[in-house]
Amino acid sequence: MQKTQRTIEKLKTGKLLSRDAKRSLVAYSFIAPNFIGFAIFTLLPVIFAFILAFMSWDGNNPIQFVGLANFKRLAEDTRFLAAIKNTIVYCIATVPFTLAAALGLAILLNKKIKGRAIFRAIGFFPYVASLIAVATVWNNLFSPGAGLVNVMLTNLGVAKQNLPGWAADADWAMFTVVAFSVWKSMGYYMVIYLAGLQGISGELYEAASLDGANALQKFRNITWPQLKPTTFFVIIMLTINCFKVYDQVYMITQGGPGTSTLVLVYHIYQTAFVTSSDYGYASAISMVLFALVLLVTVVQFRGEKNYAND
Repeated sequence: MQKTQRTIEKLKTGKLLSRDAKRSLVAYSFIAPNFIGFAIFTLLPVIFAFILAFMSWDGNNPIQFVGLANFKRLAEDTRFLAAIKNTIVYCIATVPFTLAAALGLAILLNKKIKGRAIFRAIGFFPYVASLIAVATVWNNLFSPGAGLVNVMLTNLGVAKQNLPGWAADADWAMFTVVAFSVWKSMGYYMVIYLAGLQGISGELYEAASLDGANALQKFRNITWPQLKPTTFFVIIMLTINCFKVYDQVYMITQGGPGTSTLVLVYHIYQTAFVTSSDYGYASAISMVLFALVLLVTVVQFRGEKNYAND
């Protein structure tokens, strides 16, 4: 009885917990809301998706265990194979062009020019602009009929029968999506490169100038080596985002014409919510996407030493 009373008294006075325990409790209290939200809305659904990949479920009937049947279907699914191919093509095209555009803009806007802040804001604007708005403008600009781009090409002498069909043409649709993605996201990575450029000591460039180095030599021997860690980060983020692409495809082509721009995430969306409500099979496709992203990320981190500063 006396021990219980002493415990209650310590609770009232706050002496039951040590100072370190109190600090830990305060820290956990700040972390808890975010972690609870992450656990409910991200962690648990991911775990359920892993389990559901081995099940058959349409959302109405009882869940049935099917083992590896969902994964066996992948080899016979022509839309899945097209989505794999298109996703890889999209990544191979988007990553280097976005990186080059972002780096070029960053180098230009890192110079002391008049109105530099305004130009930086203009470069960053596509990233923060509404996707629906800019996609609508993009579709109008690249309209096969009376789009501004084709009008300009006609004025330059391109015959009407040779004008690109852009998003309406299977041969040009992926190019249109890639071009839109590069334009939309290059501003974000430009800001990252700007931060990297401003971290390079000006003394290195001064010493190079005294040695008679030109602009290209300065870039090759100073700028690029110093930006390798930044480039590594940009490549990792770009690659992951390219494998997860969905919104650009949805707004520009809806995966068409045919399957010319069908990517994995859009195929998962269609399988789960549009065509068949086959959540088990959609989860199996999600696991393939997870494995691809994991594999690419591991390979890139294995080569991280190539991006480290000497």
